[in-house]
Amino acid sequence: MPERSAREQRVLVLAPTGRDAILACQLLSSMNMPSLACSCPDELFREITAGAGAVILADEALQPDTTAGLLEVVAGQPPWSDLPLIVFTRGESSEQILDLLVPLGNATLLERPVRLSTLVSTVKAALRARRRQYEVRDLLERQAEADRRKDEFLAMLGHELRNPMAAIRNALWVLDQVGSKDERAVRQRETIQRQTRHLVRMVDDLLDVSRVTLGKIILKRQTVDLRETAERCLADLGMKSLAEDKGLTLIFRAQSVSVHGDPVRLEQVVCNLLQNAIKYTPHGGHLSLVVETDRGEGVVRMKDTGIGLSPEMLQTIFEPFAQVESSRQRSEGGLGLGLPLVRSLVAMHGGRVEARSEGPGQGSEFIVRLPLVRPEEKRPVAFRKPAPAVRTVTEPAAVGRHILVVEDNPDGRESLRDLLEIWGYQVSLATDGPEGVDKALSIHPDVALVDIGLPGLDGNEVARRIRSALGSDEISLIAMTGYGQPEDRRRALQAGFDRYLVKPVDPNILSQLLAEMRDRGDTRHAAGESSVA
Repeated sequence: MPERSAREQRVLVLAPTGRDAILACQLLSSMNMPSLACSCPDELFREITAGAGAVILADEALQPDTTAGLLEVVAGQPPWSDLPLIVFTRGESSEQILDLLVPLGNATLLERPVRLSTLVSTVKAALRARRRQYEVRDLLERQAEADRRKDEFLAMLGHELRNPMAAIRNALWVLDQVGSKDERAVRQRETIQRQTRHLVRMVDDLLDVSRVTLGKIILKRQTVDLRETAERCLADLGMKSLAEDKGLTLIFRAQSVSVHGDPVRLEQVVCNLLQNAIKYTPHGGHLSLVVETDRGEGVVRMKDTGIGLSPEMLQTIFEPFAQVESSRQRSEGGLGLGLPLVRSLVAMHGGRVEARSEGPGQGSEFIVRLPLVRPEEKRPVAFRKPAPAVRTVTEPAAVGRHILVVEDNPDGRESLRDLLEIWGYQVSLATDGPEGVDKALSIHPDVALVDIGLPGLDGNEVARRIRSALGSDEISLIAMTGYGQPEDRRRALQAGFDRYLVKPVDPNILSQLLAEMRDRGDTRHAAGESSVA
Protein backbone atom coordinates (compact mmCIF):
# COMPACT_ATOMS: atom_id res chain seq x y z
CA MET A 1 0.00 0.00 0.00
CA PRO A 2 1.49 3.42 -0.89
CA GLU A 3 2.78 5.34 2.13
CA ARG A 4 0.20 8.13 1.84
CA SER A 5 -2.68 5.68 1.53
CA ALA A 6 -1.43 3.63 4.51
CA ARG A 7 -1.23 6.70 6.75
CA GLU A 8 -4.68 7.81 5.71
CA GLN A 9 -6.28 4.51 6.74
CA ARG A 10 -4.84 4.49 10.27
CA VAL A 11 -6.97 4.68 13.38
CA LEU A 12 -5.24 6.88 15.95
CA VAL A 13 -5.92 6.10 19.60
CA LEU A 14 -5.36 8.39 22.60
CA ALA A 15 -6.23 6.84 25.98
CA PRO A 16 -3.73 8.11 28.56
CA THR A 17 -4.73 5.80 31.45
CA GLY A 18 -5.06 2.05 31.75
CA ARG A 19 -4.69 -0.34 28.82
CA ASP A 20 -7.55 0.99 26.63
CA ALA A 21 -5.21 2.18 23.87
CA ILE A 22 -3.28 -1.10 23.68
CA LEU A 23 -6.41 -3.26 23.76
CA ALA A 24 -8.15 -1.14 21.12
CA CYS A 25 -5.13 -1.34 18.79
CA GLN A 26 -4.84 -5.10 19.26
CA LEU A 27 -8.50 -5.56 18.44
CA LEU A 28 -8.35 -3.35 15.36
CA SER A 29 -5.19 -5.00 14.07
CA SER A 30 -6.85 -8.40 14.39
CA MET A 31 -9.61 -7.04 12.12
CA ASN A 32 -7.05 -5.82 9.52
CA MET A 33 -7.54 -2.18 10.48
CA PRO A 34 -4.15 -0.48 11.03
CA SER A 35 -3.92 1.58 14.21
CA LEU A 36 -1.47 3.60 16.27
CA ALA A 37 -1.55 4.29 20.01
CA CYS A 38 -0.45 7.88 20.68
CA SER A 39 1.39 8.52 23.92
CA CYS A 40 0.37 12.18 24.32
CA PRO A 41 -1.85 14.85 22.70
CA ASP A 42 1.05 16.41 20.79
CA GLU A 43 1.83 13.08 19.12
CA LEU A 44 -1.86 12.71 18.23
CA PHE A 45 -1.90 16.16 16.64
CA ARG A 46 1.23 15.39 14.58
CA GLU A 47 -0.17 12.08 13.37
CA ILE A 48 -3.53 13.64 12.43
CA THR A 49 -1.63 16.11 10.27
CA ALA A 50 0.36 13.25 8.71
CA GLY A 51 -2.84 11.37 7.87
CA ALA A 52 -5.58 9.51 9.69
CA GLY A 53 -8.74 7.58 8.90
CA ALA A 54 -10.36 8.06 12.32
CA VAL A 55 -9.46 8.97 15.90
CA ILE A 56 -10.45 7.10 19.09
CA LEU A 57 -10.32 9.11 22.32
CA ALA A 58 -10.97 8.25 25.94
CA ASP A 59 -12.93 10.96 27.72
CA GLU A 60 -10.17 11.44 30.32
CA ALA A 61 -7.91 12.62 27.49
CA LEU A 62 -10.19 15.56 26.74
CA GLN A 63 -8.59 18.08 29.06
CA PRO A 64 -9.07 21.77 28.12
CA ASP A 65 -5.63 22.08 26.47
CA THR A 66 -6.14 18.85 24.53
CA THR A 67 -9.62 19.86 23.38
CA ALA A 68 -8.37 23.29 22.26
CA GLY A 69 -5.48 21.69 20.36
CA LEU A 70 -7.79 19.16 18.76
CA LEU A 71 -10.15 21.92 17.65
CA GLU A 72 -7.21 23.81 16.11
CA VAL A 73 -5.86 20.77 14.25
CA VAL A 74 -9.25 19.77 12.87
CA ALA A 75 -10.02 23.37 11.85
CA GLY A 76 -6.78 23.36 9.87
CA GLN A 77 -7.86 20.38 7.76
CA PRO A 78 -8.76 20.99 4.07
CA PRO A 79 -12.39 21.84 3.26
CA TRP A 80 -13.13 18.29 2.07
CA SER A 81 -11.99 16.76 5.38
CA ASP A 82 -14.41 15.82 8.18
CA LEU A 83 -12.26 13.61 10.41
CA PRO A 84 -14.36 11.02 12.33
CA LEU A 85 -13.88 11.06 16.11
CA ILE A 86 -14.96 8.16 18.36
CA VAL A 87 -15.02 8.93 22.08
CA PHE A 88 -15.25 6.43 24.95
CA THR A 89 -17.33 8.03 27.68
CA ARG A 90 -18.82 7.24 31.02
CA GLY A 91 -22.56 7.71 31.18
CA GLU A 92 -22.41 10.70 33.49
CA SER A 93 -19.90 12.57 31.28
CA SER A 94 -21.63 12.05 27.92
CA GLU A 95 -23.52 15.36 27.79
CA GLN A 96 -20.46 17.35 28.85
CA ILE A 97 -18.29 15.60 26.23
CA LEU A 98 -20.93 16.17 23.59
CA ASP A 99 -20.92 19.92 24.31
CA LEU A 100 -17.13 19.99 24.02
CA LEU A 101 -17.16 18.20 20.66
CA VAL A 102 -20.02 20.09 19.01
CA PRO A 103 -17.58 22.38 17.12
CA LEU A 104 -15.86 19.29 15.69
CA GLY A 105 -19.06 17.99 14.11
CA ASN A 106 -18.21 14.42 13.17
CA ALA A 107 -18.05 12.83 16.64
CA THR A 108 -19.55 9.55 17.89
CA LEU A 109 -19.87 8.74 21.62
CA LEU A 110 -19.62 5.16 22.88
CA GLU A 111 -20.48 4.59 26.54
CA ARG A 112 -18.30 2.25 28.54
CA PRO A 113 -18.17 -0.62 28.75
CA VAL A 114 -18.00 -0.81 24.96
CA ARG A 115 -19.03 -4.03 23.28
CA LEU A 116 -16.33 -5.18 20.86
CA SER A 117 -18.80 -5.62 18.03
CA THR A 118 -20.07 -2.09 18.57
CA LEU A 119 -16.52 -0.67 18.44
CA VAL A 120 -15.61 -2.60 15.31
CA SER A 121 -18.78 -1.64 13.43
CA THR A 122 -18.40 2.01 14.48
CA VAL A 123 -14.79 2.14 13.31
CA LYS A 124 -15.66 0.46 10.02
CA ALA A 125 -18.44 2.98 9.41
CA ALA A 126 -16.06 5.84 10.24
CA LEU A 127 -13.41 4.53 7.82
CA ARG A 128 -16.00 4.11 5.05
CA ALA A 129 -17.05 7.72 5.54
CA ARG A 130 -13.40 8.77 5.53
CA ARG A 131 -12.76 6.92 2.27
CA ARG A 132 -15.63 8.83 0.65
CA GLN A 133 -13.95 12.02 1.81
CA TYR A 134 -10.73 10.88 0.15
CA GLU A 135 -12.66 10.22 -3.05
CA VAL A 136 -13.93 13.80 -2.94
CA ARG A 137 -10.37 15.01 -2.33
CA ASP A 138 -9.02 12.99 -5.24
CA LEU A 139 -11.78 14.36 -7.47
CA LEU A 140 -10.91 17.93 -6.45
CA GLU A 141 -7.23 17.25 -7.11
CA ARG A 142 -8.03 15.84 -10.54
CA GLN A 143 -10.18 18.87 -11.29
CA ALA A 144 -7.39 21.19 -10.16
CA GLU A 145 -4.91 19.33 -12.34
CA ALA A 146 -7.36 19.48 -15.25
CA ASP A 147 -7.73 23.22 -14.71
CA ARG A 148 -3.95 23.60 -14.66
CA ARG A 149 -3.59 21.62 -17.88
CA LYS A 150 -6.46 23.58 -19.43
CA ASP A 151 -4.75 26.85 -18.55
CA GLU A 152 -1.51 25.62 -20.10
CA PHE A 153 -3.38 24.45 -23.20
CA LEU A 154 -5.27 27.74 -23.56
CA ALA A 155 -2.10 29.76 -23.11
CA MET A 156 -0.38 27.70 -25.79
CA LEU A 157 -3.45 27.85 -28.03
CA GLY A 158 -3.55 31.63 -27.69
CA HIS A 159 0.14 31.85 -28.53
CA GLU A 160 -0.12 29.55 -31.54
CA LEU A 161 -3.17 31.37 -32.94
CA ARG A 162 -1.88 34.86 -32.30
CA ASN A 163 1.38 34.36 -34.17
CA PRO A 164 -0.25 33.76 -37.59
CA MET A 165 -2.83 36.46 -36.90
CA ALA A 166 0.00 38.92 -36.23
CA ALA A 167 1.58 38.09 -39.57
CA ILE A 168 -1.79 38.49 -41.33
CA ARG A 169 -2.47 41.87 -39.72
CA ASN A 170 1.01 43.19 -40.54
CA ALA A 171 0.75 41.96 -44.12
CA LEU A 172 -2.65 43.61 -44.54
CA TRP A 173 -1.29 46.95 -43.37
CA VAL A 174 1.62 46.66 -45.79
CA LEU A 175 -0.77 45.80 -48.64
CA ASP A 176 -2.89 48.83 -47.78
CA GLN A 177 0.21 50.98 -48.27
CA VAL A 178 1.78 49.39 -51.33
CA GLY A 179 -0.91 47.11 -52.79
CA SER A 180 -3.42 47.62 -55.54
CA LYS A 181 -6.02 50.34 -55.05
CA ASP A 182 -8.49 48.49 -57.24
CA GLU A 183 -11.91 48.45 -55.59
CA ARG A 184 -12.09 44.65 -55.56
CA ALA A 185 -8.63 44.32 -54.01
CA VAL A 186 -9.47 46.87 -51.32
CA ARG A 187 -12.74 45.09 -50.59
CA GLN A 188 -11.01 41.73 -50.19
CA ARG A 189 -8.42 43.21 -47.84
CA GLU A 190 -11.22 44.71 -45.75
CA THR A 191 -12.87 41.29 -45.58
CA ILE A 192 -9.66 39.69 -44.34
CA GLN A 193 -9.26 42.48 -41.81
CA ARG A 194 -12.78 41.99 -40.45
CA GLN A 195 -12.34 38.24 -40.17
CA THR A 196 -8.99 38.70 -38.47
CA ARG A 197 -10.62 40.97 -35.88
CA HIS A 198 -13.28 38.30 -35.41
CA LEU A 199 -10.63 35.63 -34.79
CA VAL A 200 -8.77 37.87 -32.36
CA ARG A 201 -11.96 38.50 -30.38
CA MET A 202 -12.78 34.77 -30.22
CA VAL A 203 -9.30 33.97 -28.91
CA ASP A 204 -9.54 36.75 -26.33
CA ASP A 205 -12.99 35.58 -25.20
CA LEU A 206 -11.79 32.00 -24.87
CA LEU A 207 -8.88 32.99 -22.65
CA ASP A 208 -10.87 35.55 -20.66
CA VAL A 209 -13.68 33.10 -19.83
CA SER A 210 -11.12 30.71 -18.37
CA ARG A 211 -9.45 33.49 -16.37
CA VAL A 212 -12.77 34.77 -15.01
CA THR A 213 -13.77 31.25 -13.99
CA LEU A 214 -10.53 30.82 -12.05
CA GLY A 215 -10.73 34.30 -10.52
CA LYS A 216 -7.60 35.54 -12.29
CA ILE A 217 -9.01 38.80 -13.66
CA ILE A 218 -8.42 41.86 -11.48
CA LEU A 219 -10.49 44.94 -12.26
CA LYS A 220 -8.72 48.31 -12.54
CA ARG A 221 -11.58 50.49 -11.39
CA GLN A 222 -12.13 54.15 -12.07
CA THR A 223 -15.04 56.35 -13.07
CA VAL A 224 -16.26 55.34 -16.53
CA ASP A 225 -18.83 57.08 -18.73
CA LEU A 226 -20.87 54.33 -20.40
CA ARG A 227 -21.83 56.65 -23.25
CA GLU A 228 -18.18 57.13 -24.19
CA THR A 229 -17.61 53.39 -23.84
CA ALA A 230 -20.42 52.70 -26.31
CA GLU A 231 -19.15 55.41 -28.69
CA ARG A 232 -15.69 53.81 -28.76
CA CYS A 233 -17.20 50.41 -29.56
CA LEU A 234 -19.18 51.90 -32.43
CA ALA A 235 -16.48 54.09 -33.93
CA ASP A 236 -12.94 53.16 -32.91
CA LEU A 237 -13.55 49.39 -32.84
CA GLY A 238 -15.50 49.31 -36.09
CA MET A 239 -18.83 47.95 -34.85
CA LYS A 240 -20.83 50.63 -36.67
CA SER A 241 -19.07 49.86 -39.95
CA LEU A 242 -19.61 46.16 -39.37
CA ALA A 243 -23.36 46.73 -38.99
CA GLU A 244 -23.52 48.94 -42.09
CA ASP A 245 -21.61 46.38 -44.16
CA LYS A 246 -24.28 43.84 -43.25
CA GLY A 247 -27.10 46.16 -44.27
CA LEU A 248 -28.35 46.74 -40.73
CA THR A 249 -29.93 49.95 -39.45
CA LEU A 250 -28.40 50.97 -36.12
CA ILE A 251 -30.01 53.49 -33.76
CA PHE A 252 -27.78 54.81 -30.99
CA ARG A 253 -29.20 56.87 -28.17
CA ALA A 254 -27.19 57.64 -25.05
CA GLN A 255 -26.89 59.93 -22.09
CA SER A 256 -23.85 60.40 -19.90
CA VAL A 257 -23.88 57.62 -17.29
CA SER A 258 -21.03 57.34 -14.77
CA VAL A 259 -20.21 53.99 -13.18
CA HIS A 260 -17.26 52.75 -11.16
CA GLY A 261 -15.49 50.06 -13.14
CA ASP A 262 -12.70 48.87 -15.39
CA PRO A 263 -12.95 50.79 -18.70
CA VAL A 264 -11.36 47.99 -20.73
CA ARG A 265 -13.68 45.30 -19.34
CA LEU A 266 -16.81 47.45 -19.66
CA GLU A 267 -15.84 48.14 -23.26
CA GLN A 268 -15.56 44.38 -23.70
CA VAL A 269 -19.11 43.96 -22.34
CA VAL A 270 -20.66 46.50 -24.71
CA CYS A 271 -18.70 45.30 -27.74
CA ASN A 272 -19.65 41.68 -27.13
CA LEU A 273 -23.34 42.62 -26.96
CA LEU A 274 -23.02 44.67 -30.16
CA GLN A 275 -21.16 41.94 -31.99
CA ASN A 276 -23.68 39.34 -30.84
CA ALA A 277 -26.60 41.44 -32.12
CA ILE A 278 -24.90 42.06 -35.46
CA LYS A 279 -24.03 38.38 -35.86
CA TYR A 280 -27.56 37.08 -35.30
CA THR A 281 -29.56 39.76 -37.12
CA PRO A 282 -30.21 39.05 -40.82
CA HIS A 283 -29.57 41.54 -43.60
CA GLY A 284 -31.94 44.51 -43.47
CA GLY A 285 -32.63 44.19 -39.74
CA HIS A 286 -32.62 46.87 -37.08
CA LEU A 287 -30.43 47.34 -34.01
CA SER A 288 -30.92 49.67 -31.08
CA LEU A 289 -28.22 50.54 -28.54
CA VAL A 290 -29.39 52.69 -25.62
CA VAL A 291 -27.40 53.98 -22.64
CA GLU A 292 -29.48 55.51 -19.87
CA THR A 293 -30.22 55.60 -16.15
CA ASP A 294 -33.14 53.71 -14.68
CA ARG A 295 -34.15 53.49 -11.02
CA GLY A 296 -30.74 54.53 -9.75
CA GLU A 297 -28.74 52.26 -12.05
CA GLY A 298 -26.73 52.68 -15.22
CA VAL A 299 -28.35 50.69 -18.01
CA VAL A 300 -27.13 49.48 -21.40
CA ARG A 301 -29.89 48.06 -23.66
CA MET A 302 -28.96 46.16 -26.81
CA LYS A 303 -32.02 45.25 -28.89
CA ASP A 304 -32.18 43.56 -32.29
CA THR A 305 -34.66 42.12 -34.78
CA GLY A 306 -32.64 38.93 -35.17
CA ILE A 307 -33.31 35.23 -34.77
CA GLY A 308 -34.63 35.54 -31.21
CA LEU A 309 -34.53 33.08 -28.33
CA SER A 310 -36.82 30.29 -27.22
CA PRO A 311 -37.94 30.18 -23.55
CA GLU A 312 -35.50 27.30 -22.98
CA MET A 313 -32.58 29.26 -24.42
CA LEU A 314 -33.35 32.24 -22.19
CA GLN A 315 -32.47 29.98 -19.27
CA THR A 316 -29.14 28.79 -20.71
CA ILE A 317 -27.92 31.54 -23.03
CA PHE A 318 -25.34 32.77 -20.50
CA GLU A 319 -23.80 29.34 -19.98
CA PRO A 320 -20.41 28.66 -21.63
CA PHE A 321 -20.61 27.10 -25.11
CA ALA A 322 -24.40 27.51 -25.29
CA GLN A 323 -25.60 27.87 -28.89
CA VAL A 324 -28.93 29.11 -30.16
CA GLU A 325 -30.58 26.06 -31.71
CA SER A 326 -31.47 27.78 -34.98
CA SER A 327 -27.93 29.13 -35.34
CA ARG A 328 -25.95 25.91 -35.21
CA GLN A 329 -25.77 25.64 -38.96
CA ARG A 330 -24.72 29.27 -39.31
CA SER A 331 -21.12 29.93 -40.23
CA GLU A 332 -21.02 32.76 -37.70
CA GLY A 333 -22.18 30.67 -34.77
CA GLY A 334 -19.04 31.36 -32.73
CA LEU A 335 -17.90 29.51 -29.63
CA GLY A 336 -20.73 30.53 -27.32
CA LEU A 337 -18.35 32.42 -25.01
CA GLY A 338 -19.27 36.07 -25.54
CA LEU A 339 -22.41 36.14 -23.38
CA PRO A 340 -20.95 34.05 -20.51
CA LEU A 341 -18.06 36.51 -20.44
CA VAL A 342 -20.50 39.43 -20.40
CA ARG A 343 -22.37 37.94 -17.44
CA SER A 344 -19.16 37.27 -15.49
CA LEU A 345 -17.68 40.73 -16.09
CA VAL A 346 -20.95 42.47 -15.22
CA ALA A 347 -21.21 40.44 -12.00
CA MET A 348 -17.64 41.41 -11.09
CA HIS A 349 -18.79 45.05 -11.34
CA GLY A 350 -21.68 44.41 -8.95
CA GLY A 351 -24.26 44.45 -11.74
CA ARG A 352 -26.50 42.00 -13.55
CA VAL A 353 -27.52 41.17 -17.10
CA GLU A 354 -30.75 39.69 -18.43
CA ALA A 355 -32.00 38.47 -21.80
CA ARG A 356 -35.50 38.97 -23.20
CA SER A 357 -37.17 37.64 -26.32
CA GLU A 358 -40.68 36.99 -27.55
CA GLY A 359 -39.47 33.77 -29.14
CA PRO A 360 -37.65 32.48 -32.25
CA GLY A 361 -37.66 35.01 -35.07
CA GLN A 362 -38.85 37.80 -32.77
CA GLY A 363 -35.51 39.41 -31.95
CA SER A 364 -33.75 39.73 -28.59
CA GLU A 365 -32.92 42.34 -26.00
CA PHE A 366 -30.01 42.22 -23.56
CA ILE A 367 -30.08 44.58 -20.61
CA VAL A 368 -27.04 45.33 -18.46
CA ARG A 369 -27.57 47.10 -15.14
CA LEU A 370 -24.65 48.58 -13.20
CA PRO A 371 -24.47 50.60 -9.97
CA LEU A 372 -24.10 54.33 -10.57
CA VAL A 373 -21.16 56.19 -9.10
CA ARG A 374 -22.11 57.77 -5.80
CA PRO A 375 -21.32 61.50 -5.58
CA GLU A 376 -18.54 60.95 -3.05
CA GLU A 377 -16.88 58.37 -5.38
CA LYS A 378 -16.73 60.55 -8.48
CA ARG A 379 -13.31 60.88 -10.05
CA PRO A 380 -12.15 62.09 -13.47
CA VAL A 381 -13.91 60.01 -16.11
CA ALA A 382 -11.70 57.52 -17.93
CA PHE A 383 -11.41 58.17 -21.63
CA ARG A 384 -8.96 56.47 -23.94
CA LYS A 385 -8.28 58.55 -27.01
CA PRO A 386 -8.08 56.76 -30.33
CA ALA A 387 -4.58 55.88 -31.38
CA PRO A 388 -3.14 58.40 -33.83
CA ALA A 389 -2.61 57.45 -37.44
CA VAL A 390 0.56 55.51 -38.12
CA ARG A 391 3.63 57.42 -39.19
CA THR A 392 4.81 56.84 -42.73
CA VAL A 393 8.19 56.63 -44.40
CA THR A 394 7.98 60.29 -45.36
CA GLU A 395 8.36 61.36 -41.73
CA PRO A 396 12.02 62.30 -41.20
CA ALA A 397 11.88 61.54 -37.46
CA ALA A 398 12.01 57.78 -38.12
CA VAL A 399 14.95 57.94 -40.49
CA GLY A 400 18.14 56.58 -38.97
CA ARG A 401 16.41 54.81 -36.11
CA HIS A 402 17.44 51.18 -35.85
CA ILE A 403 15.09 48.41 -34.72
CA LEU A 404 16.03 44.80 -34.05
CA VAL A 405 13.26 42.23 -34.56
CA VAL A 406 13.82 38.93 -32.73
CA GLU A 407 11.14 36.53 -34.02
CA ASP A 408 11.27 32.85 -34.95
CA ASN A 409 8.07 32.86 -37.06
CA PRO A 410 9.24 33.62 -40.64
CA ASP A 411 6.00 35.23 -41.83
CA GLY A 412 5.67 37.30 -38.69
CA ARG A 413 9.30 38.38 -38.92
CA GLU A 414 9.22 39.39 -42.58
CA SER A 415 5.84 41.14 -42.43
CA LEU A 416 6.96 43.15 -39.40
CA ARG A 417 10.17 44.16 -41.19
CA ASP A 418 8.20 45.38 -44.20
CA LEU A 419 5.89 47.35 -41.91
CA LEU A 420 8.77 49.02 -40.03
CA GLU A 421 10.66 49.84 -43.22
CA ILE A 422 7.58 51.54 -44.66
CA TRP A 423 7.62 53.74 -41.56
CA GLY A 424 11.25 54.61 -42.26
CA TYR A 425 13.11 52.52 -39.69
CA GLN A 426 16.29 50.60 -40.33
CA VAL A 427 15.58 46.97 -39.44
CA SER A 428 17.75 44.02 -38.47
CA LEU A 429 16.41 40.49 -37.95
CA ALA A 430 17.25 37.62 -35.60
CA THR A 431 15.62 34.21 -35.75
CA ASP A 432 16.32 32.90 -32.24
CA GLY A 433 17.34 33.98 -28.75
CA PRO A 434 21.15 33.64 -28.98
CA GLU A 435 21.24 35.46 -32.32
CA GLY A 436 19.04 38.19 -30.84
CA VAL A 437 21.46 38.78 -27.95
CA ASP A 438 24.50 38.75 -30.25
CA LYS A 439 22.98 41.27 -32.66
CA ALA A 440 21.76 43.54 -29.89
CA LEU A 441 25.26 43.69 -28.40
CA SER A 442 26.99 44.18 -31.74
CA ILE A 443 24.74 46.71 -33.53
CA HIS A 444 23.25 48.54 -30.50
CA PRO A 445 19.77 49.15 -31.95
CA ASP A 446 17.53 51.85 -30.53
CA VAL A 447 14.67 49.40 -29.97
CA ALA A 448 14.37 45.60 -29.88
CA LEU A 449 11.02 43.94 -30.58
CA VAL A 450 11.37 40.51 -28.99
CA ASP A 451 9.09 37.47 -29.10
CA ILE A 452 8.89 35.48 -25.84
CA GLY A 453 8.59 31.92 -27.16
CA LEU A 454 12.01 31.79 -28.87
CA PRO A 455 14.26 28.78 -29.48
CA GLY A 456 17.65 28.69 -27.81
CA LEU A 457 16.84 31.36 -25.22
CA ASP A 458 13.34 32.56 -24.45
CA GLY A 459 12.55 36.23 -24.79
CA ASN A 460 12.78 36.91 -21.06
CA GLU A 461 16.31 35.56 -20.92
CA VAL A 462 17.18 37.59 -24.02
CA ALA A 463 15.95 40.73 -22.23
CA ARG A 464 17.91 39.92 -19.07
CA ARG A 465 21.17 39.44 -21.00
CA ILE A 466 20.71 42.58 -23.07
CA ARG A 467 19.88 44.64 -19.98
CA SER A 468 22.87 43.20 -18.11
CA ALA A 469 25.22 44.20 -20.94
CA LEU A 470 23.72 47.50 -22.13
CA GLY A 471 21.85 48.82 -19.11
CA SER A 472 18.50 50.59 -19.17
CA ASP A 473 19.44 53.73 -21.12
CA GLU A 474 21.00 52.29 -24.27
CA ILE A 475 18.05 50.37 -25.69
CA SER A 476 14.28 50.10 -25.39
CA LEU A 477 12.90 46.57 -25.16
CA ILE A 478 9.36 45.69 -26.27
CA ALA A 479 7.92 42.21 -25.85
CA MET A 480 5.61 41.20 -28.72
CA THR A 481 4.15 37.81 -27.92
CA GLY A 482 1.17 35.52 -28.18
CA TYR A 483 1.28 34.82 -24.42
CA GLY A 484 -1.23 37.15 -22.81
CA GLN A 485 -1.72 35.97 -19.21
CA PRO A 486 -0.99 38.45 -16.37
CA GLU A 487 1.81 36.25 -15.03
CA ASP A 488 3.42 36.27 -18.49
CA ARG A 489 3.35 40.08 -18.47
CA ARG A 490 4.75 40.23 -14.93
CA ARG A 491 7.67 37.93 -15.76
CA ALA A 492 8.51 39.90 -18.89
CA LEU A 493 8.56 43.27 -17.13
CA GLN A 494 10.69 41.79 -14.35
CA ALA A 495 13.12 40.50 -16.99
CA GLY A 496 13.72 44.04 -18.24
CA PHE A 497 11.15 44.78 -20.94
CA ASP A 498 9.84 48.34 -21.09
CA ARG A 499 6.51 47.40 -22.63
CA TYR A 500 4.50 44.23 -23.25
CA LEU A 501 2.31 43.87 -26.35
CA VAL A 502 0.06 40.89 -27.09
CA LYS A 503 -0.15 39.74 -30.70
CA PRO A 504 -1.64 40.59 -33.07
CA VAL A 505 -0.62 44.17 -32.33
CA ASP A 506 -2.58 46.97 -33.97
CA PRO A 507 -0.08 48.79 -36.23
CA ASN A 508 -1.43 52.12 -34.98
CA ILE A 509 -0.59 51.17 -31.40
CA LEU A 510 2.86 49.94 -32.37
CA SER A 511 3.56 53.12 -34.33
CA GLN A 512 2.50 55.28 -31.39
CA LEU A 513 4.65 53.30 -28.96
CA LEU A 514 7.71 53.46 -31.19
CA ALA A 515 7.22 57.21 -31.51
CA GLU A 516 7.08 57.56 -27.71
CA MET A 517 10.25 55.52 -27.31
CA ARG A 518 11.93 57.49 -30.08
CA ASP A 519 11.08 60.72 -28.28
CA ARG A 520 12.33 59.28 -25.00
CA GLY A 521 15.55 58.23 -26.70
CA ASP A 522 16.00 61.73 -28.11
CA THR A 523 15.51 63.16 -24.64
CA ARG A 524 18.10 60.81 -23.16
CA HIS A 525 20.52 61.62 -25.99
CA ALA A 526 20.07 65.35 -25.53
CA ALA A 527 20.58 65.04 -21.78
CA GLY A 528 23.77 63.07 -22.37
CA GLU A 529 25.18 65.72 -24.73
CA SER A 530 24.31 68.43 -22.23
CA SER A 531 26.09 66.63 -19.39
CA VAL A 532 29.19 66.08 -21.55
CA ALA A 533 29.26 69.73 -22.53
